[in-house]
Amino acid sequence: MSARDRILGRVREALREKDSVEHPGNFEGWRPKTPPSPVDGLVHLLEAAGGEVVHQPNLKAATSWLVTFCGDFDSSAVGESVPEALRPPVPVATPDIAPLGVSVARGAVAETGSLIMDARDGRRAQLLVPIHVVFLRVEHVYATLREALLDMSDDLPSAIGLHSGPSKSADIGQILVKGVHGPGRLVAVLIGGDE
Repeated sequence: MSARDRILGRVREALREKDSVEHPGNFEGWRPKTPPSPVDGLVHLLEAAGGEVVHQPNLKAATSWLVTFCGDFDSSAVGESVPEALRPPVPVATPDIAPLGVSVARGAVAETGSLIMDARDGRRAQLLVPIHVVFLRVEHVYATLREALLDMSDDLPSAIGLHSGPSKSADIGQILVKGVHGPGRLVAVLIGGDE
Protein backbone atom coordinates (compact mmCIF):
# COMPACT_ATOMS: atom_id res chain seq x y z
CA MET A 1 0.00 0.00 0.00
CA SER A 2 1.39 3.40 -0.97
CA ALA A 3 1.63 6.40 1.33
CA ARG A 4 -1.08 8.07 -0.72
CA ASP A 5 -3.45 5.13 -0.24
CA ARG A 6 -2.74 5.04 3.52
CA ILE A 7 -3.51 8.78 3.89
CA LEU A 8 -6.69 8.59 1.84
CA GLY A 9 -7.73 5.47 3.78
CA ARG A 10 -7.36 7.35 7.07
CA VAL A 11 -9.40 10.23 5.69
CA ARG A 12 -12.19 7.88 4.58
CA GLU A 13 -12.18 6.14 7.98
CA ALA A 14 -12.34 9.45 9.83
CA LEU A 15 -15.23 10.61 7.66
CA ARG A 16 -17.18 7.41 8.31
CA GLU A 17 -16.89 7.84 12.07
CA LYS A 18 -17.85 11.50 12.03
CA ASP A 19 -21.44 12.64 12.51
CA SER A 20 -22.83 14.62 9.61
CA VAL A 21 -23.17 18.33 10.28
CA GLU A 22 -25.91 20.45 8.80
CA HIS A 23 -24.93 23.58 6.92
CA PRO A 24 -25.23 26.47 9.40
CA GLY A 25 -26.97 28.78 6.90
CA ASN A 26 -26.05 32.26 5.79
CA PHE A 27 -23.52 34.14 7.87
CA GLU A 28 -25.42 36.96 9.50
CA GLY A 29 -22.43 38.69 11.04
CA TRP A 30 -22.30 40.33 14.40
CA ARG A 31 -25.48 41.97 15.59
CA PRO A 32 -25.61 44.54 18.38
CA LYS A 33 -28.20 44.19 21.10
CA THR A 34 -31.58 44.90 19.52
CA PRO A 35 -32.98 48.25 20.67
CA PRO A 36 -36.59 48.47 21.86
CA SER A 37 -37.53 49.87 18.44
CA PRO A 38 -35.72 50.66 15.19
CA VAL A 39 -36.40 54.38 15.72
CA ASP A 40 -34.81 54.27 19.19
CA GLY A 41 -31.76 52.48 17.79
CA LEU A 42 -31.38 54.98 14.95
CA VAL A 43 -31.68 57.98 17.27
CA HIS A 44 -29.20 56.54 19.78
CA LEU A 45 -26.47 55.78 17.23
CA LEU A 46 -26.99 58.85 15.03
CA GLU A 47 -26.74 61.16 18.05
CA ALA A 48 -23.72 59.22 19.36
CA ALA A 49 -21.99 59.97 16.03
CA GLY A 50 -22.71 63.70 16.36
CA GLY A 51 -25.91 63.91 14.34
CA GLU A 52 -28.98 65.76 15.54
CA VAL A 53 -32.48 64.29 15.57
CA VAL A 54 -35.72 66.26 15.60
CA HIS A 55 -39.11 64.52 15.94
CA GLN A 56 -42.18 65.98 14.24
CA PRO A 57 -45.59 64.27 14.47
CA ASN A 58 -46.69 65.03 10.91
CA LEU A 59 -45.85 66.82 7.66
CA LYS A 60 -47.49 70.08 8.78
CA ALA A 61 -45.37 70.21 11.95
CA ALA A 62 -42.22 69.36 9.95
CA THR A 63 -42.98 72.20 7.53
CA SER A 64 -43.46 74.62 10.43
CA TRP A 65 -40.17 73.48 11.99
CA LEU A 66 -38.36 74.01 8.66
CA VAL A 67 -39.68 77.58 8.31
CA THR A 68 -38.31 78.42 11.76
CA PHE A 69 -35.01 76.59 11.17
CA CYS A 70 -34.41 78.41 7.85
CA GLY A 71 -34.75 81.84 9.47
CA ASP A 72 -30.97 82.38 9.51
CA PHE A 73 -30.26 81.17 5.97
CA ASP A 74 -30.29 83.22 2.78
CA SER A 75 -30.45 80.23 0.40
CA SER A 76 -30.50 76.45 0.20
CA ALA A 77 -29.79 73.55 -2.13
CA VAL A 78 -32.71 71.15 -2.43
CA GLY A 79 -32.70 67.47 -3.38
CA GLU A 80 -34.75 66.27 -6.35
CA SER A 81 -37.16 64.18 -4.25
CA VAL A 82 -38.03 66.86 -1.68
CA PRO A 83 -41.81 67.47 -1.83
CA GLU A 84 -43.10 71.02 -2.18
CA ALA A 85 -44.25 71.11 1.48
CA LEU A 86 -40.67 70.48 2.67
CA ARG A 87 -38.90 72.96 0.41
CA PRO A 88 -37.22 75.72 2.41
CA PRO A 89 -38.80 79.19 2.24
CA VAL A 90 -35.53 80.69 0.97
CA PRO A 91 -34.13 81.08 -2.56
CA VAL A 92 -32.57 78.00 -4.16
CA ALA A 93 -28.81 78.12 -4.76
CA THR A 94 -26.30 75.68 -6.18
CA PRO A 95 -24.87 73.29 -3.59
CA ASP A 96 -21.36 74.74 -3.87
CA ILE A 97 -22.51 78.12 -2.47
CA ALA A 98 -25.64 77.20 -0.46
CA PRO A 99 -25.20 77.23 3.33
CA LEU A 100 -27.96 74.63 3.73
CA GLY A 101 -28.98 71.44 1.94
CA VAL A 102 -32.36 69.77 2.28
CA SER A 103 -32.99 66.15 1.25
CA VAL A 104 -35.34 63.26 1.85
CA ALA A 105 -33.84 59.92 2.92
CA ARG A 106 -35.03 56.69 1.31
CA GLY A 107 -34.79 55.06 4.70
CA ALA A 108 -32.58 54.58 7.72
CA VAL A 109 -30.80 51.68 9.42
CA ALA A 110 -31.13 51.31 13.18
CA GLU A 111 -28.21 48.87 13.61
CA THR A 112 -25.72 51.47 12.29
CA GLY A 113 -27.51 54.76 12.88
CA SER A 114 -27.32 55.54 9.15
CA LEU A 115 -29.58 57.47 6.80
CA ILE A 116 -29.99 55.86 3.37
CA MET A 117 -29.55 58.54 0.72
CA ASP A 118 -30.50 57.97 -2.92
CA ALA A 119 -27.94 59.17 -5.48
CA ARG A 120 -30.81 60.16 -7.80
CA ASP A 121 -31.78 62.83 -5.27
CA GLY A 122 -28.61 64.78 -6.06
CA ARG A 123 -25.42 63.91 -4.20
CA ARG A 124 -24.11 67.48 -4.41
CA ALA A 125 -26.98 68.79 -2.26
CA GLN A 126 -26.13 66.05 0.25
CA LEU A 127 -22.36 66.52 0.37
CA LEU A 128 -21.27 70.06 -0.55
CA VAL A 129 -23.34 72.06 1.92
CA PRO A 130 -22.08 72.83 5.45
CA ILE A 131 -25.44 71.97 7.03
CA HIS A 132 -27.64 69.12 5.79
CA VAL A 133 -31.26 68.64 6.86
CA VAL A 134 -32.69 65.23 5.99
CA PHE A 135 -36.38 64.38 6.28
CA LEU A 136 -37.37 60.80 6.99
CA ARG A 137 -40.69 59.11 7.71
CA VAL A 138 -40.51 56.85 10.78
CA GLU A 139 -42.06 53.96 8.85
CA HIS A 140 -38.91 53.92 6.69
CA VAL A 141 -36.60 53.17 9.64
CA TYR A 142 -35.42 49.55 9.36
CA ALA A 143 -33.74 47.41 11.99
CA THR A 144 -31.04 46.21 9.56
CA LEU A 145 -29.53 47.24 6.24
CA ARG A 146 -30.60 43.89 4.82
CA GLU A 147 -34.25 44.63 5.64
CA ALA A 148 -33.98 48.07 4.05
CA LEU A 149 -32.39 46.81 0.84
CA LEU A 150 -34.90 43.99 0.51
CA ASP A 151 -37.77 46.45 0.92
CA MET A 152 -36.24 48.79 -1.69
CA SER A 153 -35.22 46.03 -4.09
CA ASP A 154 -37.79 47.00 -6.74
CA ASP A 155 -36.40 50.53 -7.00
CA LEU A 156 -32.73 50.57 -6.04
CA PRO A 157 -30.58 53.33 -7.53
CA SER A 158 -27.13 52.69 -8.97
CA ALA A 159 -25.66 54.07 -5.74
CA ILE A 160 -26.79 54.84 -2.22
CA GLY A 161 -25.03 56.80 0.48
CA LEU A 162 -25.09 55.78 4.12
CA HIS A 163 -24.83 58.97 6.16
CA SER A 164 -24.11 58.24 9.82
CA GLY A 165 -23.63 61.72 11.22
CA PRO A 166 -21.70 64.82 10.25
CA SER A 167 -18.57 64.42 8.14
CA LYS A 168 -15.47 64.07 10.27
CA SER A 169 -11.85 63.15 9.79
CA ALA A 170 -8.79 62.77 11.97
CA ASP A 171 -6.35 61.88 9.19
CA ILE A 172 -3.91 64.69 9.86
CA GLY A 173 -2.28 64.80 13.27
CA GLN A 174 -5.09 62.72 14.78
CA ILE A 175 -7.10 65.90 15.37
CA LEU A 176 -10.83 65.46 14.78
CA VAL A 177 -12.20 68.00 12.30
CA LYS A 178 -15.87 68.14 11.29
CA GLY A 179 -17.08 69.04 7.82
CA VAL A 180 -13.97 68.05 5.89
CA HIS A 181 -15.54 65.63 3.38
CA GLY A 182 -19.17 66.73 3.68
CA PRO A 183 -21.57 68.60 5.94
CA GLY A 184 -20.25 69.47 9.40
CA ARG A 185 -23.78 69.40 10.76
CA LEU A 186 -26.45 66.78 10.02
CA VAL A 187 -30.03 67.20 11.22
CA ALA A 188 -32.41 64.26 10.73
CA VAL A 189 -36.08 65.22 10.97
CA LEU A 190 -38.21 62.17 11.76
CA ILE A 191 -41.81 62.59 10.64
CA GLY A 192 -44.58 60.53 12.25
CA GLY A 193 -44.76 58.21 15.21
CA ASP A 194 -46.09 58.93 18.67
CA GLU A 195 -44.16 62.09 19.42
